[in-house]
Amino acid sequence: MSNILLSSRKNTLDNNGVLEQNKKFWDNTADKWFGVTALPELGCLIPSEEDLHLFGDVSGKKVLEIGCGSGHSLKYLGDHNASELWGLDMSTQQIENATRYLKDCGYEAHLFNSPMEVNPGLPMGYFDIVYSIYAIGWTTDLQKTFNLIASYLEKGGTFIFSWDHPVMRCMEIEEDNLVVKSSYYDENLFTFEKFGFDISLSKRKISTYINALSKAGFFIEEMIEETDKQTLESESKVEQKYHSAFNAKMFPLSFVFKARKL
Repeated sequence: MSNILLSSRKNTLDNNGVLEQNKKFWDNTADKWFGVTALPELGCLIPSEEDLHLFGDVSGKKVLEIGCGSGHSLKYLGDHNASELWGLDMSTQQIENATRYLKDCGYEAHLFNSPMEVNPGLPMGYFDIVYSIYAIGWTTDLQKTFNLIASYLEKGGTFIFSWDHPVMRCMEIEEDNLVVKSSYYDENLFTFEKFGFDISLSKRKISTYINALSKAGFFIEEMIEETDKQTLESESKVEQKYHSAFNAKMFPLSFVFKARKL
């Protein structure tokens, strides 16, 4: 199975080592992800922002994206009249791509090349909305990241983020059958290869996200863990990959949280 976890390999990296390794992956593959998984898309085979309306009316809102990638989500919010566009990303190449793309689209954005685990100079208590489209799972310290995000938001501000559903990482196809291959309760770091580069991520239970949000001072308004209607109604076959329609009919591949800073 290509691009599937190599969890049997012992991972001895510390957090700094993980960040360095993952930054290398993104700096070398950024162009492959240009415009991929960006608003109005919220995740893999999950209802879109145009279906869910989680952001609501962003007119006049100051928005910050965590893991801004190529800048396409910021452009989407700019097109919907957000007043200020801010973003950060660990990848130098992603920031360069986003800067160029947004400038070409006529937008001025404040972009920072930084991991999400540190504040690179972002204003405190400033933003109406902080969001992360399929990037929050790259953090090496979830609680610290959520605490920082809370500090960027004004009181009553909104935090929206999406990521892989943890159940997805427990399942694999074996002889055309969907089987449980790892424990949902295992939150250890795992490493796999993609495009010739190693990536290390941490598994996290849904309750881990909920508890970290609560400790950071957020009230959860909504959680979405469902597959989009088009996929559910489509014909599908067994495929040797995680993000397949066959799998998405059996369990959610993505989740989205909407929370408010108390």
